Formats: sequence, structure tokens, C-alpha cells
Amino acid sequence: MVFKNRELFIIRNFKKIRVILGFVFSLNFLFLPYVHARDSIPQESIDILIKTGQAIAEIVEEVKPSIVHIYTTRTITVQRRIDPFFDDPFSRRFFGEEWPFRVPRERKTLSLGSGVIVDSKGYILTTNHVVQGAEEIRVTLVDKREFEGKIVGTDPMTDIAVIKIEAENLPTIRWGDSDKMRVGETVLAVGSPYGLIGTVTMGIVSAVGRANVGIADYEDFIQTDSAINPGNSGGALVNVRGELVGINTAIFSITGGFQGIGFAIPSNMANTVMDSLIKKGKVVRGWLGVTVQGITPELAMQFDLKEEKGALVSDVLESSPAEKAGIKRGDVIIEYEGKRIEESYQLRNMVANTTPGKEVGVIIIRDNVKQTKKVVIGELPSDTQKASIGEYENLLKGVTVRELTEEIYRTLNLPKKLKGVIVTAIDENSPAAMVLMRGDVIQEINRMRINNVRDYEQVVSMIEPGKDMLLLIFRGGSSLYITLSIR
Repeated sequence: MVFKNRELFIIRNFKKIRVILGFVFSLNFLFLPYVHARDSIPQESIDILIKTGQAIAEIVEEVKPSIVHIYTTRTITVQRRIDPFFDDPFSRRFFGEEWPFRVPRERKTLSLGSGVIVDSKGYILTTNHVVQGAEEIRVTLVDKREFEGKIVGTDPMTDIAVIKIEAENLPTIRWGDSDKMRVGETVLAVGSPYGLIGTVTMGIVSAVGRANVGIADYEDFIQTDSAINPGNSGGALVNVRGELVGINTAIFSITGGFQGIGFAIPSNMANTVMDSLIKKGKVVRGWLGVTVQGITPELAMQFDLKEEKGALVSDVLESSPAEKAGIKRGDVIIEYEGKRIEESYQLRNMVANTTPGKEVGVIIIRDNVKQTKKVVIGELPSDTQKASIGEYENLLKGVTVRELTEEIYRTLNLPKKLKGVIVTAIDENSPAAMVLMRGDVIQEINRMRINNVRDYEQVVSMIEPGKDMLLLIFRGGSSLYITLSIR
């Protein structure tokens, strides 16, 4: 009976007890010993961070004055629709299926980019796609001074361009050796993303020797996770010594913004191209006269190779330096001028950077036997290195094409018998932008065969503005006819 009364008492006074208990718990909490963070961060940690921050700031102060903002203007022709009754069945029946009418209209476009001052007399290094087709180039320095820029020379095959401004005693950047860059090294990207002059981001070298990306003909990119955004193209990638190790050129992005994968042209390649453009007005490249491909596990087995390294010679051109030196189809080139060849693209870049007329040593493997060949490097024929960059006034204006190479055949798994030129870029304002696609192989234009860039230019240059075109292209594993029309 006592137990029942006690239980009844608790039930009737539960709310009061709960309030009292809560009050007691609250008081206990107030009187708990005060727990706080450590009195101080170790001075050693602070000193390390301060020194790191100061070091980065000093690098930026050294580099930033040599980085410029570039903006270009050009005139493009767009097709404006006149279709006030476009959805009206009567209008379509009256005017026909060609309704709505399209009227060409010109307008100015503005493009943004970056550049690096490499000579105190006003020479600026940037990327070709920043200034390509520009009618006016304006260059703004970090100190807000503005100059007119003039193109000294461009090289679409590496996406390098040199421009000049009329100025003296300009701050310049120091050159670094891009061949010594290692994965994991800290780098800074400096440029003008979205027109924000002098923006600096930091990251690491994510990879070196990136090729077959599809950005340029000669590729040996430094990959970085330093934030690179639209407008950074042509800007500097610098090491911890404040030296130029790369020219930022592209990003891998689905959205168009930064996603952690950026590419820079190695400074050694950029320096060689720039020097040739300034001194000779064009890029003079070495030529070996071979077609090479990478070594796959299957090829290594068939050729009885111990390693999947080197460049397999699949063809040797007649009367070329390679043929004269005794290099044959089936040889595997493993060393060039004392440097190991790991991938086929390395050989292509090394040969291109060799001065024509120079004799170099080449080590090959033939029938499991190493042989040394002495080759006198020739000059790459102009028609071989030429690429069409879409400077026409007809419906193929703004379409850039290039030769089909063994790397392209292999990477895109194209039929060996396929001949033509591959579309590498299409300006968004090109009349062909909604019809052609990057990666299309153009085999015929108006029933005329296209085997190379020379054929393409001869045919396209004869087509008048506004004239319709019939193209035979290879896309998605099969050939198909498409039409380009002003309508």
C-alpha cells in the first residue's frame, strides 16, 4: 500500500519533478569546469605557416608585373532569322519549308586572355587561340597602362603566339627548365580569368608529358590542379623559384569552369617556338620522315620486345632522312640524341625541336638487336606542318582541320583505309557550327576527294561565299553525306 501511494505521488508530481530535475541539471552544467581550447598554437607551427605565406607572396610580387591581360575584338557574321509568323501554318504553306528567312548580320565579339612579358622591349608570349582572327588586340599591364598589340607570329600546331607592344624597360619573367618538373611540385598559375587581372592560384604538378589530348598537333602538356578558368589562357605557370615553366592553355571541363584539370605548354617548347617566330617569322621544325606509333602489349609480344617502350616505325618516307640513315619499317626507336624514348609522341617532339642539318644518334631495336644510326635531320616540309584554321569567307569559315596521323587513327579507332582531314575545332559562330562536329573526318567536299590539308585548302578556297556544300564525312563508325546551306 505504501508502494502504491509512492507511485501515485510520482505520477501526480511528474511534471514538477521533471522541471526540478531540469533545473538541477542546468545548475550542474553552469558549475561544470570551463573547458576551452589550448591556450596557444605552437609557435613553431605558426612560424612555418608565416614563412610559407611570405614565400608565396614574394614569388607573386616577383612574377605578377610580367603578366598582362589581353582582350581582342573581331567581326563575325551571324544568320539572323526574320520569322514573325514562324509558327503560323499559313505562312509556312505560303512561303514554303525554307521559311523563316535568314539574313546575314555582322557583329563585334570580345575575347579575353592572358600573356607573359618575355622581353623588356615588348615581346609577349601567349596562346594562338587567344589572338587567332583578331582585328584589334589591346594589352593591359598590371600597373593599368594599356597598349595596342601586334601579332609577330603564330603557331597553331603548338597553340603558341607572340605579340608585341611598343614599350621599353618592361618587367620580364625568368625562364625555367620544364624538363626538370616533377609530379607533386608546387606551382602557381597567374593570369586574368574572367578579366580579373593578376589573379593567382596555387596547386601542384598533377602529371607531365600529357599527349593525345586533342588540343594541338605537338603535345607534351604539364597537367596541374592550380585553378585555371576562362581568361587564364596564355598566362604563366611558375615554379617555387618564380620561373616560367609553362603557358596555360586549356582546361578539362564539363561545365566550362574549373574542375581540377588544367594543361600548360612546357616552357622549353614555348621558348623554342617563340624564338623561331621572332627570328624567322615562322616555326622551323626538324624532320625525320617516319610514321611512328606507341607500343601496346600486343605489339610488344609480336615484336618480342622486353618493354612496352619506344616508338614503332610503321612507315618510312621515300628519300627522307630516316631512309637515308637506314631506318626501316618495323624498327623500334628507343633512344634519340642520348634521351630515352618512352612514348612515341616524345620522339615526334624531340625531332621537331632539332635544328635541321644537325646529325643525331638514334638507337633502334631490329630483330632483338640494338643498332645505332646516324641521322642528319631535315626540315619539316611546309605542306606537312600546315593546318587549315578556317580563315575562309564561305560556309566553312571558322572550321579548323588537321592531317590524320597514326596517333589519331589509333586513339579514335579509325579504319586504316579512311582518308581525309579531321575537324579539330569549330568556332561557335561558324555557319557550320550546328552541322559539323569536332572529330568528324571530311572525306569529300562537293564530290571532290580530300586526302590531306592541301586538298582541303585547294577545294575550300575555290568555293564562293554563300554557296551550298555537299560533304561526305565519317562519324560514329560510318560515312554519311551532310549539306551546308545558307538557308
